[in-house]
Amino acid sequence: MDLLDTVTRPQLRSDLPELQIGDTVRVHIKIKEGNRERIQVFEGTVIAMKHGGIGETFTVRRVSYGVGAEKVFPLHSPHIARIDIVRHGVVRRAKLYYLRRRVGKAARVKERV
Repeated sequence: MDLLDTVTRPQLRSDLPELQIGDTVRVHIKIKEGNRERIQVFEGTVIAMKHGGIGETFTVRRVSYGVGAEKVFPLHSPHIARIDIVRHGVVRRAKLYYLRRRVGKAARVKERV
């Protein structure tokens, strides 16, 4: 386990903010189309975080035109340009999968002041 840790430690990113479950985030993703590269923004609520170290991932959920969309992002991926925290949420669970069954105002997360 020590060997794996020494190999992956230089690849861990230190420029990312401290994410928490319930936060509303704006993830800037680098998209490659042919020989061009552009940045696409995905904004939503962090509903889950899994694993740790180099394999750490977080799931962001948003509802757009009445359709829920979720994306799982590797936290230390070079394809993530940056992550902005829009607002912090107050939650009492580690996973917010119950938001999938809720719509409208019931799917909101309270803001931490």
